[in-house]
Amino acid sequence: MPREVPPLFLALVHFPVYNKERQVVASSLTTINVHDLGRVAATYGVRCCYIVTPLRRHQELANHIIAHWTQGHGAAYNPTRAEALRHVRVVADLAVAEGEIAQQCGMPPRRVATDARRFARGISYRALRQLLWSEEAPFLLLLGTGWGLAEELIARCDYVLMPIYGPTAFNHLPVRVAAGILLDRLLGC
Repeated sequence: MPREVPPLFLALVHFPVYNKERQVVASSLTTINVHDLGRVAATYGVRCCYIVTPLRRHQELANHIIAHWTQGHGAAYNPTRAEALRHVRVVADLAVAEGEIAQQCGMPPRRVATDARRFARGISYRALRQLLWSEEAPFLLLLGTGWGLAEELIARCDYVLMPIYGPTAFNHLPVRVAAGILLDRLLGC
């Protein structure tokens, strides 16, 4: 049964992130992330999923995908994909996303970094869930691509969510899978 969802937003960040040599880079756009994060956002009532990339060709590609499935033949062929992709927006940097959220909600969002590493100032899912459901402030959940968000960006966040762990030592989930787990822990019934 549908219910009101707190003002939560996602940002799939392509810069600044690390590559495997731990250099700060702009990572590649993976088109399946655009589709799947839109579907996850729509399922959990996330207000918007921002694809954040400074690379113009990547912005054009993501916008092309969104336009194809939300207008004309694509929307008629697959209406559920059209609905999901209406939850996705492409922006050049986080400042644009944060400005839109502040305008929509009347206050800037609280930033929540995600990472596969544990940070001393990490917040549990239970604590963040309580904040989401008890406060009126919007929250922006930052998902890193590549090998994770650059520490300079994490340092500017209000919270760092605890990592997702499985029963093995392997810890490198696809971002769209991690997003589904995160959102289910925070918003699931």
